[in-house]
Amino acid sequence: MSSSTFYADSEAPIVILSAKKHFDELTTNNAKLYAHYLSRASHWGTRAVLRSVSPESENIYDLILKIHNVLGEPKTNEEYEEIIGKKLPNSKILVTQYLEYASQFLGNLGNYKSFGDKKFIPLAPVEGFDKLIEIINDETVSSLYKSVREAIFSIDKGLLGWPENGHVSGYYPGSIDITKSEATDVNEALADKGIMPENTRIEKKSDKKFIVHVASAEVANETGYYPKDIFTTKNGNEVSFQFGDHNKEFKKIVENLEEALKYVANETQETYIKYYIESFKTGSMNAHKKSQIAWVKDLKPEVESNIGFIETYRDPLGVRGEWEGLVAMVNHDRTAKFSTLVNSASDLIVHLPWDKVYEKDTFTPPDFTSLEVLTFAGSGVPAGINIPNYDDVRLNYGFKNVSLGNVLSANPKNPKKEEVITFVNSSIQEKFRKWRDDSFEVQVGLHELLGHGTGKLLQETSPGVFNFDKEKTPVKTWYKSTDTWSSLFGTTSGSFEECRAELVALYLILKKPLDVLPIFGIKDSIDQADVKLIATLLMARAGILGLEFWDPKAKKWGQPHMQARFAIFKVLNKAGVVNLKYEDKVKYDDLEIEVDETKLDKEAVEALGDFLHHLHVYKSTANVTEGLAYYLDKTEVSEDYAKFRDIVLDKKRPRKQLIQANTIIVKDNTVEVKEYEESEVGMIQSYADRLV
Repeated sequence: MSSSTFYADSEAPIVILSAKKHFDELTTNNAKLYAHYLSRASHWGTRAVLRSVSPESENIYDLILKIHNVLGEPKTNEEYEEIIGKKLPNSKILVTQYLEYASQFLGNLGNYKSFGDKKFIPLAPVEGFDKLIEIINDETVSSLYKSVREAIFSIDKGLLGWPENGHVSGYYPGSIDITKSEATDVNEALADKGIMPENTRIEKKSDKKFIVHVASAEVANETGYYPKDIFTTKNGNEVSFQFGDHNKEFKKIVENLEEALKYVANETQETYIKYYIESFKTGSMNAHKKSQIAWVKDLKPEVESNIGFIETYRDPLGVRGEWEGLVAMVNHDRTAKFSTLVNSASDLIVHLPWDKVYEKDTFTPPDFTSLEVLTFAGSGVPAGINIPNYDDVRLNYGFKNVSLGNVLSANPKNPKKEEVITFVNSSIQEKFRKWRDDSFEVQVGLHELLGHGTGKLLQETSPGVFNFDKEKTPVKTWYKSTDTWSSLFGTTSGSFEECRAELVALYLILKKPLDVLPIFGIKDSIDQADVKLIATLLMARAGILGLEFWDPKAKKWGQPHMQARFAIFKVLNKAGVVNLKYEDKVKYDDLEIEVDETKLDKEAVEALGDFLHHLHVYKSTANVTEGLAYYLDKTEVSEDYAKFRDIVLDKKRPRKQLIQANTIIVKDNTVEVKEYEESEVGMIQSYADRLV
């Protein structure tokens, strides 16, 4: 594969994720201090993210920040060019290419894209980087660069995944490559002992010896959650535990959480912060689960937060989590819309295409808020979240839906170039621009609340005891007491569930627009018709753009959301609802997506409903064999679709890079928010100020 497909984005839109207004509106200084220390705790997990990506990521991170420090922390791109230009004439292009790489690296917290898991390398040639490092003339910079020079530019391992497939994963560190079967064997042994793997990494020491590294501040096994002795797996592998993975950083996380504890608003916050501290001190995932049980009971707080090893998308085994830390303030105006949606949830659920046996006995309305993000420590910032991810906590205690308002509306103040909406006919572009944000807000709300929030896992909760009427329910498969959704459906579970949630949202927009759209202030019949059209077009376009994240050589999807959206596009295309128009049958340069509005009410609803019904029942009944075969068939990229991948890549536009603010304690123990210039240097400075 050509190295050009791996180049870092050029002229990417860079946006400040502004939350200052809502932070300043917090009613007490205690709330501001609480947010500050939670933000600091979240950002101290930065290196845990880097280490879970690739072996070189942490040193590249240090290299970028050290260069910035040695140059005197220039405030603008122009200052970078001026400082370096004095020592290296005619270096403006080189400096620009370096800054674009550095900014994208920090925006993804690693040298693999958080959205797609594909490696990116500098557009600048290696010789140019060599000269840059040479004229900086700093021993530490030179040493760091020497340690990562080859890895920065190599495309030999272009995707995150298993070493045996030519990929790389920081979840399985060490000099000896682990195989998928070995990792599975160790993981099954952990599951048999009731150990959740989200905060672990596995190192292979020899053919039969493996170390499970546990993220914790303490370096000794100080909790009864883990066995004290070496144990043997069913395949005869010896497994031992080593505590203190990321211990330096986790000590800082604990210190900052202990400070946050002084400023909690209620006993519920005190409870879950204490469980956080216990979990991050000792490594106990049981303590983290207890934190989530308490956290879901903290309804509509001024400052919302959730911290830990949360999403498991990037682990090739699909079970190990990536560090995440959310700190945000409530947007009361938007939250009012979502409260109305929550109150309507039970009425909407009955219209979903499955029998009530596959639905929770009682739908417990979640806390659903729109937040303005102050901090989202991790490799990328989503538009919405439905957490916690523990299935039993969700079923027995509830969950929260969060829409991240300032992520949804983030746009650069001074864009570097005019936006081009690819694959959309010029006659509909104005309507697309007018309604895309509203359509996306409705989609996200329904996706999080009724997508991830619905459904029941039919389970044998203990020997001979079932959470459904086994005699009257025509199912042949169900979950055992120790099974979870992700443990059975593996690496496909993330994409499968995202597809189910996306389907729920679009299905309800098209089937029940008069019930759904007025909740979001869309009441006019013409406007509603436009939103139905644009919501469908948004999904179809996302499916086509998703081809970027499909590797034709490995036949592997690199991004679960885009795999899901492609499947939905494909189903709509097969149903004749969405069509692809083009005259150019060589390059497909004139490719356009066309939605047949006359088929949105019937054909689209029927096709989406059938797809959704299958996914939901397969998930509810633990029907892994048929479920995976069905979903993988829906997401298969046949030549009919693969032929469009080159034009998708040719016309792709860079993703937004989001700069997050920092909080600073000033005189009288008050807290201020520091925001940054929307530039590559602004991104670098935001990380330099965190000192993590």
